[in-house]
Amino acid sequence: MNITKVFSYIKIALTDLRDMVFASLKISKKISSLDSEEEIKLFIRQRSAMVTQSTLYGYLKTRIGTRYLSMFEDETFSKSIEIAKWNIYMVALADCTLYVYSYLIDKKGMQEKNLKQIFADMLEQEKDNGLDDKLIRETNLDFEQRLREVNWSSYHATDPFIKSGQALYRWSPIADELKVLDKEIVLNSIMLKWNLVKNEFLELTKKL
Repeated sequence: MNITKVFSYIKIALTDLRDMVFASLKISKKISSLDSEEEIKLFIRQRSAMVTQSTLYGYLKTRIGTRYLSMFEDETFSKSIEIAKWNIYMVALADCTLYVYSYLIDKKGMQEKNLKQIFADMLEQEKDNGLDDKLIRETNLDFEQRLREVNWSSYHATDPFIKSGQALYRWSPIADELKVLDKEIVLNSIMLKWNLVKNEFLELTKKL
């Protein structure tokens, strides 16, 4: 790889890559309260995207090392990242939605909402960002099943983000023989990110 390409990829790594996983889901608005449905949905979408982006890209960078610069020349690898990001984000979005509303219903006396519609609306907002109809249909069906099974009084307190951890492990485009060595690290990394989200959420809901 010549020096021009090296600097080109370094520029991508330092700028675009922090956004490339979810360029359209960047945190562009500071959330200072969760007083409205729209603010709650924005919080869920942005934080789910943040967790997905930081853990997926962080894992790839750690596992691939210095070779990650050249990997972005590989069209197959780039497509694998695209597939991974959306599939992980879909599960993260579902986890975060159930966590947020479970806590609000159990601890803040919120009445149960039409979460099937709320979740479907959030997915529709992602269509312009590249989310395809097939994955939307599959994700809605999975979420409806989770709604039938959820316990609103306990979900928020019983490993609410376990499925997104499993999705990160499953969908990360790393060879299985390498990935199996990283399972504990991968799952711990996403739990740490979710803990930050939980702490922020609890702070924002103190006065509700």
